[in-house]
Amino acid sequence: MSKKIIVNGKENIPKKGAVLFMVNHPNGLIDPLIITTNNPRTNYFLTRAASFKKPLVRWFLNSLNLIPIYRIRDGVQQLNKNKGVFEKCFNLLDSHKALMIFPEGSHDKRRTVRSLSKGFSRIVFGAIERNPKLQIQLIPVGITYQDSSSYPFKVSLNYGTPILANDFYKSNFHHSDIKKMKDVISDQLKVLSVHIPLTEDYEKWREKLNSANVDFTKVDEVNSMIQSNIIIKKNKKVNLVKFLKPIIILNSLIPWLLWKYVKNKITDFEFISTFKFGVGSLTVVPFFLVNSYIICNLFTLQSSIIYFACSILILLIYSKFHSTPAG
Repeated sequence: MSKKIIVNGKENIPKKGAVLFMVNHPNGLIDPLIITTNNPRTNYFLTRAASFKKPLVRWFLNSLNLIPIYRIRDGVQQLNKNKGVFEKCFNLLDSHKALMIFPEGSHDKRRTVRSLSKGFSRIVFGAIERNPKLQIQLIPVGITYQDSSSYPFKVSLNYGTPILANDFYKSNFHHSDIKKMKDVISDQLKVLSVHIPLTEDYEKWREKLNSANVDFTKVDEVNSMIQSNIIIKKNKKVNLVKFLKPIIILNSLIPWLLWKYVKNKITDFEFISTFKFGVGSLTVVPFFLVNSYIICNLFTLQSSIIYFACSILILLIYSKFHSTPAG
């Protein structure tokens, strides 16, 4: 349940044909969930293999069309498994499917577009090499959160202009051809998401923008401030539904305590929203149902229905209308 998802550029998504979505990666496993629920194509995702270690998690991720990709940190011997992964990607693209990858190689909450790895070029050029007639469209996708650690959150999702990968492919391609393709994609990502250059002044810029209460989901506006070096301060929004928070906590005390326990176990900051979403999705509604059953037995069926409806309504109102500070 998100506060608000702003989607732009959906018309840039081809209705058919091989597509490779290239997405920046600020917020762990919540990124592909947000994108796939706001994309008309059925997508297959490449994500880090470390997420697939536990059997139950592996089953769940496979059900979402997530495909493990192995990195050097997973062990040199594990890298051999990527041959099968690339073969699967070649076949998906050859079958005119949509594949989504995070070319920065890892997640990072910093509001910057990092250097792109060259792994995706092996997928693209390898698929074209196997089938020279195959046309592959590359679509950069920028995702920007108002505060990536605060769930439910406000988020902006921007689909860029399609790039024909075949224009960069040569039978004897060099690193310069790969760099040209990466640069074109990177340039679009820096426009489609908020991009603060990763220099020694990065923290100063981030603090200035946060202090100005800017709405980071207004990507064009914020990027314009950064480029012009002129920050327009915004009035801090009043949280009109703040009074509902203690009511929600009391009404979902066990799920809330479970979340606090899980949160203390999270070592990777970018996964906070992912786990909060997971814990909330799996526990809150069942907890309300249990309470409704108890109320039904103690009082009446009508009172249990009223309780359940009010619990969901209050949760929806708070999720949609509470103000999220920049983070």
